[in-house]
Amino acid sequence: MSDGAQAGLITRTARLADWMHQRSWAIAMTVAIVITCGGLVILETARQRIASEYETALEARGVSVQLSELAAQLAQLQAHESRFLLTHEDADARGYCARAADIRRDIGSLDAWFKRAADGAELASFTQIAALIDARIGSGARALQQAAPHPLDLAACGGAAANPHADTSLVASTLSLLRDNEERRAQRALDASRADQRVSTLVAAGLSALNIVLFILLFRNLGIQIDSQAKAQKQLITQQEELDQLVNERTRQLEALGWHLQAVSENEKTQLARELHDELGAILTASKMDVAWARRKMQDVDPAIAEKLARALATLDQGIALKRRIIEDMRPTVLANFGLVTALRTLGDEAAQRNGWVLDLQLPDDEMQLDEQTEIALFRIAQESLTNAAKYARATQVTISLSASHGEVSLHIADNGIGIMPADLTRTHTHGLMGMRQRVAARGGRFDIRRGELHGTDIHVSLPVPTAGAALEEPRSMSGQAEPAVSSTNAQSDSTGTSATRL
Repeated sequence: MSDGAQAGLITRTARLADWMHQRSWAIAMTVAIVITCGGLVILETARQRIASEYETALEARGVSVQLSELAAQLAQLQAHESRFLLTHEDADARGYCARAADIRRDIGSLDAWFKRAADGAELASFTQIAALIDARIGSGARALQQAAPHPLDLAACGGAAANPHADTSLVASTLSLLRDNEERRAQRALDASRADQRVSTLVAAGLSALNIVLFILLFRNLGIQIDSQAKAQKQLITQQEELDQLVNERTRQLEALGWHLQAVSENEKTQLARELHDELGAILTASKMDVAWARRKMQDVDPAIAEKLARALATLDQGIALKRRIIEDMRPTVLANFGLVTALRTLGDEAAQRNGWVLDLQLPDDEMQLDEQTEIALFRIAQESLTNAAKYARATQVTISLSASHGEVSLHIADNGIGIMPADLTRTHTHGLMGMRQRVAARGGRFDIRRGELHGTDIHVSLPVPTAGAALEEPRSMSGQAEPAVSSTNAQSDSTGTSATRL
């Protein structure tokens, strides 16, 4: 054999050994399953044989008992015949016929057994003895009829036999021989069943030992797998904890970023409102004053130019009103000057008048002492909720309620519109809902939006009311340096808001 052939043989042998090693457990399980199935087949076959042999033994014992009873009934038949010949009483004749009927019935059941289970010699012997017994009954009935002083009704005894003479000793010896044969048949069946039981016991013991070995190997393998899975699970738990920690850190960062962006947005709105009020308000006011002066001067000189200037004054008034509305949307002067309760009442009245709603206000009579950021958050949530109700709800009635208890302030806004769909609650592109959730989450509160019990949409917001010290420290911790700018511009917005209201 060449070196290449030897190397190929070694390689194939190594692959076969590796394959056997990798699949040894599967091979062992397959062999065990085959052996177990074979053992179960052997046990089932032995069980069926044992059951058949026991049944044969019981039937043979029953036939032996019937043969004994048949001999006893023949003796009773002889006794009835002898008593009648002595006493000539009809009761003995009737007893003779009753025994004869019982004997013929037992012979019928025994005949079915011998035809089914006995060999040819036993069947011939039983047929012969059945004929002798029938002849014996017939000859006895004839003897009774001859000895009776009056005619007897012996129809139950059957007809008289053609051969009136029956050898009683031959009948007894044949019955004894048949009974011994049945006893031996029963004993053979019992011996065979005991042998099958021993085989079944050995097979069951072998299967039990095999199963014990398999269970030991299985538990050993399972222990190895459980240890491996426990290590993998521990590693997964460690990785999951690291991921959860990272997610929580990212979530805190995103919440801080969201709060910072909201603070920056409010700061920019305040700054823009101040600039619109100071710069654009001054420009529009100066323009209106100049146009009004020019209109008065040209009213008598050139009426057409005066009419154009009047139109310009109207346009300037529209611009001033637009400027006021923009400033109110960006930084409501009512909220800055009068507080949250008045701002919510004003916001609800304007929205109800604009959309034709029936408004139900459940607000406190006095203003609440809340920090500025909580007021802004609740006002913006109410503003967004009413905007959504006007755009999508097709509502006719809106309820706004505000209450404070146990260190929390709660805002509830409900409408009787078509109601928010369940799919809309999980959408990621609904920026209005996301903004409201972010405002509430940044303040450590609870936000709940759901369909009403009958129809419409219910929005519940609960925010904690911080103490005075916490109210000062929280903006600095959440948004860094952006919040002081908001605070400084808020003071400016009070004065600008007042001026804008005068415009």
